[in-house]
Amino acid sequence: MDITEFLFGGSAALLANLARYVVPLLAVLIVVRCVRSMLRERYEPETWAYLYFPGEVMVPLRHWECIVGRQKSADAYIEHPSLEKLHACLIRSADGGWTVYNLGKGVTQVNGRIAAAGGLPIADADVLTLGDVPARFVDLTEEERASLLKYRHMPGRNVRPAGTLLLLTAMQILLTLEQLAYNPRATVTVAVAFAGLCLLQWLYFIVLRASGQRGFEVELLGFFLTTIGLSVAASSVPGAILKQLVFLLAGLALFLFLGIWMRDLRRMKSLRLPALIAALAFLALNLVLAEVTNGAQNWVEIAGFRFQPSEFVKILYIYAGAATLDRLFVNRNLFVFIGFSAACVGALALMSDFGTALVFFVAFLVISFMRSGSFATVFLAVTAAVLGVMLVLTVKPYIVERFATWGHVWDDVYNKGYQQARAMSAAASGGFFGQGAGNGWFEEVVAADTDMVFAMICEELGLIPGLCCVASILVLAGFVVKNASAGRSSYFVIAAAAAVTMMMTQLALNVFGTMDILPFTGVTFPFVSRGGSSLISCWALLAFIKGSDIRARASFAVKRPEKFSGGAGVEDELPPEDAEGEAEGGVL
Repeated sequence: MDITEFLFGGSAALLANLARYVVPLLAVLIVVRCVRSMLRERYEPETWAYLYFPGEVMVPLRHWECIVGRQKSADAYIEHPSLEKLHACLIRSADGGWTVYNLGKGVTQVNGRIAAAGGLPIADADVLTLGDVPARFVDLTEEERASLLKYRHMPGRNVRPAGTLLLLTAMQILLTLEQLAYNPRATVTVAVAFAGLCLLQWLYFIVLRASGQRGFEVELLGFFLTTIGLSVAASSVPGAILKQLVFLLAGLALFLFLGIWMRDLRRMKSLRLPALIAALAFLALNLVLAEVTNGAQNWVEIAGFRFQPSEFVKILYIYAGAATLDRLFVNRNLFVFIGFSAACVGALALMSDFGTALVFFVAFLVISFMRSGSFATVFLAVTAAVLGVMLVLTVKPYIVERFATWGHVWDDVYNKGYQQARAMSAAASGGFFGQGAGNGWFEEVVAADTDMVFAMICEELGLIPGLCCVASILVLAGFVVKNASAGRSSYFVIAAAAAVTMMMTQLALNVFGTMDILPFTGVTFPFVSRGGSSLISCWALLAFIKGSDIRARASFAVKRPEKFSGGAGVEDELPPEDAEGEAEGGVL
């Protein structure tokens, strides 16, 4: 008698068959609930300070880095002929102090002192003169910011995270049942792993909720994708599934650590050079010690522990990249980042890890453009990359073969097109609802649970859960874009954009490469592909996305004011804002 018969008797097969149809429904509900809460909830950004101009014009400063000028895209738009298009920049430090930097050829003064590119400190009640226009700078205390915070829930659209977590728990129970019923290699260890995942996510939610945290959609999507990944691990290597749970614990711990660490941006920026050096050291370690696996030199084994250094380089790359470009108007920092990026991509090219090199390059384009705002910089980078790819293709026949197979996998299904032809056949055989978790045959194909995992999901769980996994990454991307315009600091915005860009690029290369829409490059599906290095890296990248959340008490990366009224699920009753004449900009 197996474990399912012991627990459910003769109804085990019936329950498992029913679970095949319920799991896709639960997947849709989980993603939809997260979408409603993340993308449809209205809120207004925080105000950190004000500039009072003549004529009773009051301009709010709603970011930690605010550009002031007569260009309409400026954070504080002031129409006056004596101002440059981008005249000055006011930057708030983690300790609450402000510094003003002069941009371009205009003149910026603080109490009569001229501010150069090096900047001048500015405090509450100081007189800031921009060109010929004086303005009084008013810094807000934590209590004043709390009283001005106008956070409003949309009626009927507030989605409680506990309900979503209950749906996810039900999904995990049903996947466990399917694995035990369909997978002949599944043992009680599989049930223990899913139970551990369930316990971990509830413990996380209860502890953070008790501490006043709210807004758990980012983590819920991470747990949802990790649940699908755990099912993949149970199907392919059920004996090692507990190891995957340990990797999740390590990833979640790193997620929390980075979230708390990001509360002090000055500390983060002070450690950008060590992060940069550590990233290059990881790549050097890869080049020296790594063994070649499936054509790429990307796995290192030390003391019996096997890992991919390039996965951890992703974290350091974003950490150092977003902090190295300290100010938008310092070109020197951009050149440093270009050199750092070239070293990373070059090392990955030497390893023949073309897919990961492409992930880094796309992230570089996003970071460099967001910091420089220059299409010329991006154009030069793309041109250099095209030349680099042409060079790589001439010296790496392994990569040339993959490009040659692209679009022709059915011409040679027993040789070069072996993996992708079977991947597409497996994905098609799953239909909308799948064959059942653990009831597939595709896991026997090489890299089925890593580089081609999308086909495995579609075969066992169905097209609907597969598309829900894709939608989860897309939702995170939309969430980052939604928060970008009101982000507290450009560091959070750029780091989050880079992190989600890496995930999106991996997603596209994995799914489209598996389906032969793009050349097969061999990269993982975020959170879902089996592997410890990848899972830990994805949770760390998720911390950057969480840090960009600007909703009240939703981002643990930012300390909230102690005096804040209102709780989760209740519209905050705050005093009306005494801000007659407040405007995004003014005509003086």
